[in-house]
Amino acid sequence: MNILLNSFKTKYSTAPFSKIKNEHFKPAIISGIENAKNDIDNITSNKDFPTFENTIEALEFSGMQLKRITSIFFNLNSSETNSEIQKIAQEVSPLLSDFANDIRLNSQLFEKVKTIYNQKNQLDLTPEQQTLLDNQYKMFVRNGANLSSSKKTKLRAIDQQLSKLSLKFGENVLAETNDFELHLTDKQHLNGLPNGVIEAAKLIAESKNKKGWIFTLDYPSYIPFMTYADERNLRKKMSIAFGAKAFRNNKNDNQKNVLEIVKLRHQRANLLGYKSHAHFVLEERMAENPENVIDFLNDLLDKSKLAAKNDFKNLSDYAKKDGISDFQKWDSSYYSEKLKKEKFDLDEELLKPYFKLENVLNGAFLIANKLFDISFTEINDIDKYHDEVKTYKVTDNNNEFVAIFYTDFFPREGKRGGAWMTSFKDQWIQNSKNSRPHISIVCNFTKPTKTKPSLLTFNEVTTLFHEFGHALHGMLANTTYPSLSGTSVLWDFVELPSQLMENWCYEKEALHLFAKHYETNEPIPMELVKKIKDSSNFLEGMTTLRQLNFGLLDMNWHNNDPSNITSVKDYEKNAFKDTQLFPDTAENCMSTSFSHIFQGGYSSGYYSYKWAEVLDADAFEYFKEKGIFNKKVALKFKEHILSKGGTEKPMKLYKQFRGKKPDANALLKRAGLI
Repeated sequence: MNILLNSFKTKYSTAPFSKIKNEHFKPAIISGIENAKNDIDNITSNKDFPTFENTIEALEFSGMQLKRITSIFFNLNSSETNSEIQKIAQEVSPLLSDFANDIRLNSQLFEKVKTIYNQKNQLDLTPEQQTLLDNQYKMFVRNGANLSSSKKTKLRAIDQQLSKLSLKFGENVLAETNDFELHLTDKQHLNGLPNGVIEAAKLIAESKNKKGWIFTLDYPSYIPFMTYADERNLRKKMSIAFGAKAFRNNKNDNQKNVLEIVKLRHQRANLLGYKSHAHFVLEERMAENPENVIDFLNDLLDKSKLAAKNDFKNLSDYAKKDGISDFQKWDSSYYSEKLKKEKFDLDEELLKPYFKLENVLNGAFLIANKLFDISFTEINDIDKYHDEVKTYKVTDNNNEFVAIFYTDFFPREGKRGGAWMTSFKDQWIQNSKNSRPHISIVCNFTKPTKTKPSLLTFNEVTTLFHEFGHALHGMLANTTYPSLSGTSVLWDFVELPSQLMENWCYEKEALHLFAKHYETNEPIPMELVKKIKDSSNFLEGMTTLRQLNFGLLDMNWHNNDPSNITSVKDYEKNAFKDTQLFPDTAENCMSTSFSHIFQGGYSSGYYSYKWAEVLDADAFEYFKEKGIFNKKVALKFKEHILSKGGTEKPMKLYKQFRGKKPDANALLKRAGLI
């Protein structure tokens, strides 16, 4: 029996991970596609006149079984993959791409949708229903419904290729991350590294049946090594390995994949009548078009470049005192940490004992409770996909069920790098029943060792709060339609809740709720809180320039015709010319492991991190004016932003919360750039 093809008879209808076998996925997806096709046939064969209910709503709730199966499968492919799952992904992705096109290019279905769209002004629709109708109509038009049959065939072929290339890109990055290890056997090479980092490296070595210490390209291993290791040659080796991922002319090389992806995206956009992939994507963003994005990024570049150059000069001058005459990338974190320590008397290692992972997570829960009236209770009666995963039941003040929440915090061989929020099941309302979501956050944090619990760096603390902000967006969703629920918002609006939540990490009122020494339970001393706050803008110019660097690279790849590009490295170097501070490293290439834009959903959208910073700085200014735990402001944010998903235009929702448009100067002030 294939458990994926039945409704889950589990508590809260959660995924029965322990009963799901890899061999279930492909047949379940094929069967799910057939069932979803039947749903579509029922809509197109309906002889009744098209109505919002029998067409638009019916389409919205079609293929629900398939959506559930694929969300489980692709989440596991990111967080707990293996060669078998990767093989299945390559096999089913073209099938899913074909099925998506079967819907988008179905002329009978489009005619019915168009009939309703053309009479929308006569219909008495709620704002959410209007948004759903607009989205569905655009989904057809923006994906080829008006194309000739030969162009539709071409579009199908492009979409199939893109789905496979994107998967292959991600597999190569993961393989390259797993392929490298720095194996040290001489204690002298560990000079400068904190004991906890050394202990973690020893554990990695033991897990591989090796003596000594092993450092990897996973963030909890890589970042501390680059920050503290005294031996410059070893930092250089690690840095070059990190920057050379999928750029080594081996079987995992992504150069061809990058060029094929950007060329196919450009062809697809042209086929649909758009000048570039960026024009296609940004039509459905707050930014509206590439010109606005480039103006936005260049404006920030003008305002931050001088600060970035000053930061760089201060840092390289500081390194000169240590005999470093050719300041390089692999010196940056090391000397940043030393200078920060000297300037603010702040040692990141002194902070870590106050940030035990469990305490930080409980702090996030407490803050969510104070702001949004929800509570988290760990439960052990639902299935999980790995022993390290923890599960929580989320309830409101009336003890009503709100969501299931999964956390998965440590690096593993089958887990891709970075941190993200995802959903195993979205929220929706059907037949008067509010079906609640199952939300997960996945990170790669410092693991516990034999002598210490998981003690987070401050950067990991803000990462946890960031992903938790996304999770709140998913958990507090309260919309009728699944495609408008939670984080299903315009892409340059999606980072607002996540980036807003990071602000509480810098506030003493919030820190005192959870920043307690893991051994003594003493609250973090006020002088350390002040140092965290004082140092929050340290090297902000360089940090801003780095983000602009990525955003402009993304726009270079997607706002131009890539037909004549032959060298990924040369093209990238040219894109970096206005934002580059460090000398180029010949062995390195950013694009070949830039998963956000070549595997994730951020193509033509990386700018949205900075865009959302404008929103979050302005929003948090409102909290600061009224009090960071002001219930009235928090509940306005919950009502107008978190619960509304993508039901209305983002700027309208933002103004309902804030009472005005966001002020860009709030970001520049917070960053110390004005």
